[in-house]
Amino acid sequence: MAELNLKFKHLQEALIFDIKHNSLEDGPGIRSVVFFKGCPLNCVWCQNPEGKKLTPELYWENEKCISCGSCIEVCPENAISFDFQKFIDRELCNNCFECVDICPSTALKIIGSKMSVDEIINEIIPYRNYFKNSGGGVTLSGGEAMLNMEYASELLTKLKSIGIHTLLETSGYFNFEEFKRLIVPFVDEIYYDIKFIDNQKHKQWCGVSNTIILDNFKRLHKHRSTAKFNLVPRTALLPNITDAEENIRAIANFYKSICVTKTILLLNNPDWFQKLDKLGYRSGIIGNEEIRSLYPLRKEVIVNNYF
Repeated sequence: MAELNLKFKHLQEALIFDIKHNSLEDGPGIRSVVFFKGCPLNCVWCQNPEGKKLTPELYWENEKCISCGSCIEVCPENAISFDFQKFIDRELCNNCFECVDICPSTALKIIGSKMSVDEIINEIIPYRNYFKNSGGGVTLSGGEAMLNMEYASELLTKLKSIGIHTLLETSGYFNFEEFKRLIVPFVDEIYYDIKFIDNQKHKQWCGVSNTIILDNFKRLHKHRSTAKFNLVPRTALLPNITDAEENIRAIANFYKSICVTKTILLLNNPDWFQKLDKLGYRSGIIGNEEIRSLYPLRKEVIVNNYF
């Protein structure tokens, strides 16, 4: 199969939108999670919608706003007004971020800042004892860290050189040969997202074909027998979307066909939905009340029976 032709970013800096410390949800033990900004997929239900775009973004937390009007006065494009439905007209906004500098309540902030590998390492070093005592480490997440593959490789290499366990969370949308050369030698574990088996469904809900994703997973699963990394597929359960019986059965059969014995099921958490207004996004599933609720236990039990 032809290799995916992606224009990977070869930068001394990467755009990072958060570093979350003391996480217990992104791999074994206590972890620091580095969130890369930018993703080749466009999943409708993305848990981190602020990580989709490969550019800094303006984020407005209306609950912090004190309605002082300072941002309105300073905006050179007249893109902010109490008369606007979502306060900020994103088509007028040019992301100059002058409003952020003047906001006294920090209701306005910039999502995404450039960081060097050494800056990330220096922020993570103080947590080494937590990693050591809990069997934890550092997780690269996003967005999709593999849009910055050479940068991620350098970061993983330095983490391994100081004895820190490394884990990658990925959509699987990457160039396999580049990945095998730059990432595999320096990663201990990979959490690999499998959302759909049906290609048309994947295009509908995630914006791209899943052909390269499924192919990469099969190649990685085969390669792990000679390399030293653990590969774990994950599926986010979205009511009546990814948890549809036809999709779950297809995923289970796909795993069975290549002898996958372990998977992780991620339960829908509606917190992502609240971020959409803050970013000025619209959701294609805004009318789906079930997806805006915590995933029901009864459904989780049913889905688990397939694996």
